[in-house]
Amino acid sequence: MAGGRHGVGLTGFASMPPSGPSHPSDEDVRVLERIAAVLAGSPFALLTGAGLSTDSGIPDYRSPGSPPRSPMTYQDFVRSAANRQRYWARNHIGWSHLRHADPNAGHYAAAALERRGYLSGLITQNVDRLHQGAGSVNVIDLHGRYDQVVCLDCARTYPRQFLAAVLAELNPDFLERADRSGLVEMAPDADATVEDRELIGSFVVAVCPACGGTLKPDFVYFGESVPKDRVEQSYAVVDDSPALVVAGSSLTVMSGLRFVRHAAKVGKPVIIINRGPTRGDDRALIKLDAGVSEALAWLAAELPPL
Repeated sequence: MAGGRHGVGLTGFASMPPSGPSHPSDEDVRVLERIAAVLAGSPFALLTGAGLSTDSGIPDYRSPGSPPRSPMTYQDFVRSAANRQRYWARNHIGWSHLRHADPNAGHYAAAALERRGYLSGLITQNVDRLHQGAGSVNVIDLHGRYDQVVCLDCARTYPRQFLAAVLAELNPDFLERADRSGLVEMAPDADATVEDRELIGSFVVAVCPACGGTLKPDFVYFGESVPKDRVEQSYAVVDDSPALVVAGSSLTVMSGLRFVRHAAKVGKPVIIINRGPTRGDDRALIKLDAGVSEALAWLAAELPPL
């Protein structure tokens, strides 16, 4: 099931060993049977978060045991050329050093649910494109996508792999110097914690090839608003669905929590599958504290035909 193409997600920032297949415990199966009873017979909306991609080796910010992180905000990025230099230097290291991620059993299960007609729509907070790599079609990339960059001045977009080649040409010995420094720690979202200020200060940042403007990864930063059209599309998916399933999201940020609040407000059952507590637990009809991949795989296999 999980035999995907290596690197299909174009993420370039997996740093943990991917998890192998596992099976729900007997106790979890009893909860999954209750979930299946709610979902059987009609398509539902699925909202996924970083907890789904951790099984592909991609670190997240909030799962139990994750080290504290301080990601750069949108305001920091646009405010200062020095901040952009630091960001792109760290990102260039992360992109170049870390292996590409493959979809895991949870991504393939979501694609299987879609093929079986069980998904009215899939909203993901992840930027790794692993859902598409697993074969999902009707996906709303709520927070954008990491396989491209956008110019903040002219709005042109470019493949992230193209930018990697440009940065390598502008900084021909940078990665070798980073290796020699030995002061690099990999972090989520292709970031890298780098302590060598002289190394960072030497980095040459690329500009838009078309207009000379500022390039930024084409995803929503902390402190940045989700584009209105994506929010409206997501609300429409929830409104057209009799139930909402959240898989692998702590719902810490409002971009995902708002859909849980909306579904609960209009009387739709909310089901949450996540390791650890979430901000939406008080609105969930059923909460399963378990691994997301094995839970989705169980549902994909056990839900009856529509």
